[in-house]
Amino acid sequence: MKKILLIEDEVSIAELQRDYLEINHFVVDIQHSGDAGLQHALQGSYDLIILDIMLPGMNGFEVCKQIRAVKNIPILLVSAKKEDIDKIRGLGLGADDYITKPFSPSELVARVKAHLARYERLAGSQPKTNIIYVHGISIDRPARRVHINGKEVLFTTREFDLLVFLVMHPNQVLSKEQLFEKIWGLDSAADVSTVTVHIRKLREKIERDPANPKYLETVWGAGYRFNV
Repeated sequence: MKKILLIEDEVSIAELQRDYLEINHFVVDIQHSGDAGLQHALQGSYDLIILDIMLPGMNGFEVCKQIRAVKNIPILLVSAKKEDIDKIRGLGLGADDYITKPFSPSELVARVKAHLARYERLAGSQPKTNIIYVHGISIDRPARRVHINGKEVLFTTREFDLLVFLVMHPNQVLSKEQLFEKIWGLDSAADVSTVTVHIRKLREKIERDPANPKYLETVWGAGYRFNV
């Protein structure tokens, strides 16, 4: 079943839209503010996002911009003001479509189905992407670029290689020796202690609180684990 994130601050409208979407066999998550919606969009796995423009906290324009910087999924903007349409066209935010209130729930469902079908056709005609998304982190392997919550963060060659290796082996405990062999090679002039240094640098870049890491965890006496 397709999963949809609905970011709408008016509870009654959100619940009505959710009911119609669930009747049509979609799974729906609701968030009522721009900040919470952005966090769920970046960290969750969704097939489409319905995004109201007028939201408490971060507005829908900024939320759309930050989502589009790291994710390629359909975004449908919802507006109660007709003048917002010119902004949507002019800003080039990357939204796939817009719909103005009031609208019928059946129209919304039709738009959702149309855009999901379009993205599936495009995905089928294009090569698979080498971009990895996890915890709001976007890793473009061919370009060797990393975006965290929509903002590009610079990584050294070893930091990038180590991050990719950890992310590609989620929830596995990897020893310092394993990581050193895979990233540096046994004939490297460095020694295994460099793994600890690079783990600390990664945490400084990807963790909200590096001193209490949530994603890149130390398993004492065994190694490190990247939690997803």
